[in-house]
Amino acid sequence: MRDLSSKAEQRLSYALLVLPAVLFYFAVMAFPTIFSVVLSLTNYNGGKIFGNPDIHIVGIQSYIKTFKDEYFYLALKNNMSIVGVSVFGQIPLGFALAYILSRGLVKGTDFFQTMVYLPNVISTVVIGILFQSFFLNSNSVYMEIVRIFKPGAEFTLNENPMLPVLIVILWMYTGMYVIIFLANLQKIDVSIIEATKIDGANEMQTLRYIILPALSGVIVTSAILAISGSLKSFDLIYVMTQGGPAKRTNVLSLYMYDKAFKGAPNYPLANAISTIMVIISFILIVLTKTVEKHFGGKE
Repeated sequence: MRDLSSKAEQRLSYALLVLPAVLFYFAVMAFPTIFSVVLSLTNYNGGKIFGNPDIHIVGIQSYIKTFKDEYFYLALKNNMSIVGVSVFGQIPLGFALAYILSRGLVKGTDFFQTMVYLPNVISTVVIGILFQSFFLNSNSVYMEIVRIFKPGAEFTLNENPMLPVLIVILWMYTGMYVIIFLANLQKIDVSIIEATKIDGANEMQTLRYIILPALSGVIVTSAILAISGSLKSFDLIYVMTQGGPAKRTNVLSLYMYDKAFKGAPNYPLANAISTIMVIISFILIVLTKTVEKHFGGKE
């Protein structure tokens, strides 16, 4: 009987300790997510103040309307471009820089490490305004450089309006992955690398057979961070282009913002877009984990 009572007391104490965290999670994470999905299935557009006092469940009408909108696919395409630059640009470049710094292939490691990470410290709004003045007007630094080689050139953003945004994103977030990879490269036992050299392995063989398998878990984690960050990118694009010209630099988060807060609010449509963003993010993360299990090692 004493054993049973002690186990019951132990379970009760565990429950009491966990309860605040569980309640906080449901209040801050679970409830808003569920509420957003439910709202996307209704006709709610702001209540009485916007002349819509009655709320009814209308099913997946908002999702159908989203998939019929050409601007949704344009925003999705731009988001996938950002995902591509983040996963296949920031992560490989971050790893390469971290590898160079960790192996001592350049002098002034601390200086380069600080310079690469510096964009992560600067406010995104400040970076957006800075590069807007660098790229996005007729008197920008970029256009002055172009006119040196092509006198009389006129400013236009119609050919590839996402290119300046992608360049800034690549520059801005690569430093974070440099720090992540650098920290994990320092965990690898130096004696293992020295042993491979004694056995005759060159730098590329050491990288392929020792370092990359050891960092496979970190690479997957970095890919997940890159995917989730790419799908919710908003502030930089809003400051630089506000989705222009002609919504050609819209991303899903900016598209959702326009539907929710510009003009007559369409909250069901905005919540449908946010739900689709979560589903896309989940699919990409599952694909990333599948590729890691098939090709990668274990950290």
